[in-house]
This record gives sequence, C-alpha cells and structure tokens, in this order.
Amino acid sequence: MKMTKAPVYYALAQAQFNPVAAMAKYVDEIQDILRREGYTLFESQEITQLQFAGFAGQVPTKPELMQVTNWIISKSDRTAGFILSSSSLAFHTTHYETRNEFLPELVQGLQAVHKVVSLEHIARLGLRYLDAVIPGEGETVSQYLAGGLQGVSFGAKQRYSMSESVFETETGPLVKSGTLVARIYCATALLGYPPDLIPHGLQPMSRFQINDVASHAVMDADHFVEGTMPIDFEQIKQQMASLHAGIKQSFEATITPHAEEVWR
Repeated sequence: MKMTKAPVYYALAQAQFNPVAAMAKYVDEIQDILRREGYTLFESQEITQLQFAGFAGQVPTKPELMQVTNWIISKSDRTAGFILSSSSLAFHTTHYETRNEFLPELVQGLQAVHKVVSLEHIARLGLRYLDAVIPGEGETVSQYLAGGLQGVSFGAKQRYSMSESVFETETGPLVKSGTLVARIYCATALLGYPPDLIPHGLQPMSRFQINDVASHAVMDADHFVEGTMPIDFEQIKQQMASLHAGIKQSFEATITPHAEEVWR
C-alpha cells in the first residue's frame, strides 16, 4: 500500500556490469533509446577519482588521479533519470511513488544498454533509499524511530549522531546472499544527502525543499548483492524485488507505530 506522506526523498537502483571501455562511442545510441522513453535531458559529467592500480611485488603502487565520465540522462521535469558510466547504470528519483514504478525503470535502462553494447554479465545489483524523518510541530525525532536509534543521551545538547548496522540477507534468484547496511543519521541541520549519494540533475520534491535548520533524522538503507550474474532480465527483476523486500523489512523494523500513522 502506498503511503500518502511517504518519507522517501531519494531512491537509487544500480547495476554494475562488465566494463565497456568504448562506452563513449555508444552513448548517443543509448541516449536516443531512452529519449524516446521520456528521458530527454542529456549531459556529461567529468569526475576526478583516486585510483590504486595494484601492487608491484609486495609494495602498493602510488595512487593516481583519474578523470571518469558519467552521462546523465533525465526527464525534462528533473524528477528521475539515469546515470551511465563505462561499467554501471543507475536509475534514481527524487519523486518516488512505489516499487512498481521504480524497479522496472532500471531494467528498462539495462535493456537499452544491452541492446547497444551486448553486455556479458552483471557484477552487482543494489538498491538504496533515503527517508527523511521530519517531526511536526510539538513532536520529536524519537517518536518516529524505534528505541536505541537516537544515540546516547545524558543531558548535553547533541549535535548529531549516527548508527550503522550490517546484515547478511537471503535473496534470490541470481545470488542467494546479500548485504544490507542500515544507517540512521540524527542532526539539527539542513536536510541533505550523504557525500557519496548526490542526486545529480534532479530536483527535490517540494515538501523536502527545507531551507531552515531543524532537528531531523535520515534513514539510509543500502541493500546489494555481488557476483557474476547472467543477462537474464526476468531473473534480474526478481532479484531487485528480493532486494526491495529486505529494504521494506528494515524500514518496518526502524519506525514506530506513530511514524506509520503519520505517513500513512
């Protein structure tokens, strides 16, 4: 059942695949397929990454700065889009509805990439959700989060807190064991994003455009599987649904009945 005031303010689904060194040569054709599906905005993005090449004998080689290109393919209203690199495709949105609208988009994007470059395998599938816990007037964050998730309290004014739990999960059908990382950030600050998760090219939903410092929490759930997976789109769909089921269980274990009532 869809929550009428769902706290999801950013969601991302990602697939990593065998590297395609010549991806730049194929981007125009991939973009044209997605353009006809409604993703009409297109831009490239240069990112500097620190890379360790490996070891020379027993001595690690010096790290090198490398320029990596991502291609951003988004809807004209900037509510959702794709991030393509030479070895991955992500679908992300700041206007999440339900899994029924969200999960098929990554598969659709993967089908477009595979049609053009003929992928050999998938190496990683993952889902990540950010939920904003923003108390109403007269409420506190503690009313929304299950016990023990607000950090240590002993009378002093808390600036921020973070908790992290890592779980081994049962998934399927392509990979039977997954990893779920559940983090809770509590702070009195502007609502933001983790430094490794920026919604490039997208606009936030209006109710999450908060320009004032306020006490809030962010629920950050990351569920993924790794391994050599065949290009079987029906099984990829099932694997993504399995990952979503784990995210849902984590969400339900994190919130209180009060939160469920408010967001319902």
